[in-house]
Amino acid sequence: MRQYGPASVLRLERVTLPALAPDAIRVRSLASAVNHSDLEIRTGNWRIRGQNPFPYVPGLEVVGEVIEVGAGVSDFRIGDRVITMMQGFGGVRAERPGGYAAYAVMPAATAAPVPADLDVYDVAALGLASVTAFEGLRKLGPLDGRRIAVTGAAGGVGSAAIGVARAQGADVVAIVSRASQADYVSALGAVDAVTADAIAVGALGEASLDGILDTVAGAGFGAYVAALRPGATLCLVGSAGGHHVTFDTDYLYNVTLTGYSTEGLDGTALRRAMAFVSDGLRRGDLTPPARTLFALRDAAAAHEALERHGVQGRILLVPLES
Repeated sequence: MRQYGPASVLRLERVTLPALAPDAIRVRSLASAVNHSDLEIRTGNWRIRGQNPFPYVPGLEVVGEVIEVGAGVSDFRIGDRVITMMQGFGGVRAERPGGYAAYAVMPAATAAPVPADLDVYDVAALGLASVTAFEGLRKLGPLDGRRIAVTGAAGGVGSAAIGVARAQGADVVAIVSRASQADYVSALGAVDAVTADAIAVGALGEASLDGILDTVAGAGFGAYVAALRPGATLCLVGSAGGHHVTFDTDYLYNVTLTGYSTEGLDGTALRRAMAFVSDGLRRGDLTPPARTLFALRDAAAAHEALERHGVQGRILLVPLES
């Protein structure tokens, strides 16, 4: 990107690889997921920090193979697979170029290992979405045997959250935008699927849920708060439906409203979450979201697909040559 604007501002360019610092690693990209945040940054709704933000390489995350290690790095070796996300990688902080690239450089402390026996696309599809879900769900307390809802359940974070919550023993109610998404979220492990329109007429009922992971906010927020049982928690991790919400403040006497943002993610939390993801994939009790692959050169088309809500699960950019 050399300016803010529509998807067409995303252009494939060749650049010189930077020198490697002693504490850094260089990876060859295997897959980089596209996030809603990338759209907000590209349009300029979220401004890149710094006086001279362009040229800018988008992408909050990447899974790759280590091809070079700095002199001071002992945690990783050439050939290891790793994942990194946030922590100044792309995003609004843009301390270094992001994941929409064939190669990426990062401090070793900001990466987590990816076991070689796992499907790299499974890991990439979970990626930042699963870390957001994992950390947000932690705020709801123990999940085993509890009934929780996930809003925006057919989207990237929502899809990952169903699997993460299910792996921890929760019964998940998936809140989706369209009835046609019910089969998809059921396949991920949701025990029930409810449309946002049905919620508007009271489909959830009052005091029926032990917790909610909300990726949407917006017009349905008041109904979500009303659906919490006394002592339950709603954790907001996204606001795709709008930042302005209304709700009956009387519910605050009995429930907790909180939030989580990966802007505060560090290497320790990343490794903790990815260890959970790796174990869940190995055991088979964590189902990855659906994924749609786009070649890196087609990043603009990938953004357009996400903007028109034309995919379920996650979009992955892969550095295909043809």
